[in-house]
Amino acid sequence: MVTLKMLKPYYIKTEKNFVRIILAYQYFSVIIKNKVYQFIPVESNEIRVNRRTEKIENIDAVFAFQNAKDIVNIPMVKLITLPEFLEQIHAIAKPYYFSTQNEMDVKEDEDVTSIMKELERQNVLRLIDRALDERNEAEFKRLTDILSSMEKK
Repeated sequence: MVTLKMLKPYYIKTEKNFVRIILAYQYFSVIIKNKVYQFIPVESNEIRVNRRTEKIENIDAVFAFQNAKDIVNIPMVKLITLPEFLEQIHAIAKPYYFSTQNEMDVKEDEDVTSIMKELERQNVLRLIDRALDERNEAEFKRLTDILSSMEKK
């Protein structure tokens, strides 16, 4: 039985349609029969994830792992049956998915909108203070009406 011990990317490369998770020594290890096997880049050394579908594309890849002189080859097909492996891969690639980028853009737009509303509200409060300092009752009433309509929204 194979279990994931550690999976960290050596580096991540984004392309138009793919996220390439590049692996290296010491960053990827599995446990087989209570022995830790370290990844060695003999055959494959990357995991390619589609940015739109969020699926691993290079399922034909085979990864080599070593414990002392014992080398074990594990195909991607077997690794993707491990829930912890898939969780790690998706956690690593998630910031690069197209859908996540769209969600981030929407969140940034919402943040900007809320900041703008707060700045407008503070500006009206300053204008109310100025109207009070100048004892301008008509301007004070107009600005307090604006403020109350802003707070209803």
